[in-house]
Amino acid sequence: MKYVLVTGGVVSGLGKGVTASSVGVVLKACGLRVTSIKIDPYLNTDAGTMSPFEHGEVFVLDDGGEVDLDLGNYERFLDVRLTKNNNITTGKIYQSVLEKERKGDYLGKTVQVVPHITDAIKNWIESVAVIPVDGKEGPADVCVIELGGTVGDIESMPFIEALRQLSFSVGKHHGPDNFCLIHVSLIPVLGVVGEQKTKPTQHSVRELRALGLTPHLLACRSAQPLLENTKEKLSQFCHVPNQNAHHSILKQLNLLSIAAPPNLQAWTKRAETYDNLKNSVRIAMVGKYVGLADSYLSVVKALLHACIACSLKPSIDWIAASDLEDESAKLTPKDHAAAWETLRNAECVLVPGGFGDRGVGGMILAAKYARENNIPYLGICLGMQISVIEFARSVLGLKRANSNEFDSETPNPVVIFMPEGSRTHMGSTMRLGSRRTLFQTPDCVTSKLYGDYFYIPVDQSGGSYGHKVIIPPFGAAFCPATCRQLVDLRYRNAEYVDERHRHRYEVNPEAIGVLEEAGLKFVGKDETGKRMEILELYSLSVVCHVTKLDLKFFCFLRYPQILELPSHPFYVGVQFHPEFKSRPGRPSALFLGLILAATKQLEAYLNTHQNGC
Repeated sequence: MKYVLVTGGVVSGLGKGVTASSVGVVLKACGLRVTSIKIDPYLNTDAGTMSPFEHGEVFVLDDGGEVDLDLGNYERFLDVRLTKNNNITTGKIYQSVLEKERKGDYLGKTVQVVPHITDAIKNWIESVAVIPVDGKEGPADVCVIELGGTVGDIESMPFIEALRQLSFSVGKHHGPDNFCLIHVSLIPVLGVVGEQKTKPTQHSVRELRALGLTPHLLACRSAQPLLENTKEKLSQFCHVPNQNAHHSILKQLNLLSIAAPPNLQAWTKRAETYDNLKNSVRIAMVGKYVGLADSYLSVVKALLHACIACSLKPSIDWIAASDLEDESAKLTPKDHAAAWETLRNAECVLVPGGFGDRGVGGMILAAKYARENNIPYLGICLGMQISVIEFARSVLGLKRANSNEFDSETPNPVVIFMPEGSRTHMGSTMRLGSRRTLFQTPDCVTSKLYGDYFYIPVDQSGGSYGHKVIIPPFGAAFCPATCRQLVDLRYRNAEYVDERHRHRYEVNPEAIGVLEEAGLKFVGKDETGKRMEILELYSLSVVCHVTKLDLKFFCFLRYPQILELPSHPFYVGVQFHPEFKSRPGRPSALFLGLILAATKQLEAYLNTHQNGC
């Protein structure tokens, strides 16, 4: 196994995660298999209990791991499926060491940071690095490790020492060409002349060397492109080559002989496509944490993926949900008026997930506005629950309908705390990870969007070879005429979908009867098909049939997860988080549906796919 370590100096937030992801993309483009590890020196066991305002979004993995948002970057850039063990924290390391100490695994020895904590870090890295994450058998060729924080931070010292030992051990046993260190640093530009200063980087590299690690490459961030004399100065005083990045990495890892020239045509085409886009679509993002864009990073990326697929640039209008509330009209009238003007000018509305009652009233108003004015709407997790509360209040006349999360005394709890959840512990007690949702109504919009193409190869006489091969939805649109002559190309609606969840509240199963009588029903159930008392939340879909009421669901189980509003261009709520599995070139089906509906292309898109390419 070969390792690429990415560290940061001078200040935090320089882009170590993007650097690590980009290095992985280049190595993968050279034909190498890549995996990633993120080290977070904080004492938290995971990111699950951390505020989005402080640390950005909590990214959720298939296995239920609540991890740093950088792992989302890794998955999107490299198109891999990581595990919770790919995110190492100080809390996890100390917890594992203390558990061993309590069991007596250290045979009475004094447990210390060195060697016990550092050994635990090394063992964790080496064991996780060999786990395949790309769907293939066998370990990857290169493991890219990102060390969070800044060199010199007290909390990162055990990790620095462990990584120093790791660089020595892999060099000792497997040769010195198995470890490459990339240091990300800042080059500030000072004064009216715009002089680029290298001293902060020099001092950062000096501190890193004092800790036993010597960088092989520098990734420098600056307000302006680095001048040639700046590069020469950094090369001279930091002892790093001034040459092509990917060539330097491959040379350091002794991979030049087996690596192919980097094939980045797909990425280059995406970048050129985006740069040449002229039209945009206005998206109202009504949320709780709009003060920090990283709080909804995966949602933003999913919108970007969907917009590029539709040849559009996303124009996201951030709306603080609390600014839409009536109370805001009294306290901050300008913000209130601006928020409503922004909402009314939007071509679609998205209400993402969140926790707590702040801004809930504004989200309900946004959902009502979208429903009553035929504005495409997508509600994710909390956003789905919001749409149910709004319908119960506006259509059923249950003025005090609410979630137990926001009002424990509500007489009409249409959303309740999940029975299996913990009320005493917050960390890892939600319904987490990938869950399968079975569509009960194949003709609903959601099932169509999640559908895929398949073809049956035929011989020249018209006979079928008798087997099917799956084609990605967008692949069929570009299927050449010669290909179509040789295959029977067909489209099928999805029977199920696997998406990632993160919630502790659900639609109240006792309210389903009342909602159904009013025309509100839920479609979808779990794989077991057990009674409604089942303690897991599984997906639901909606059928687009016009009824006396605006909203119609078809419900087969207690845990509704997808809802659609018939007689509406696009009104969908999902209990899961589809943004976590969106990829460049392979956008999330629901985000794609939202953008298509916003630009009035959804019906044509679905008709085209139903009728073949």
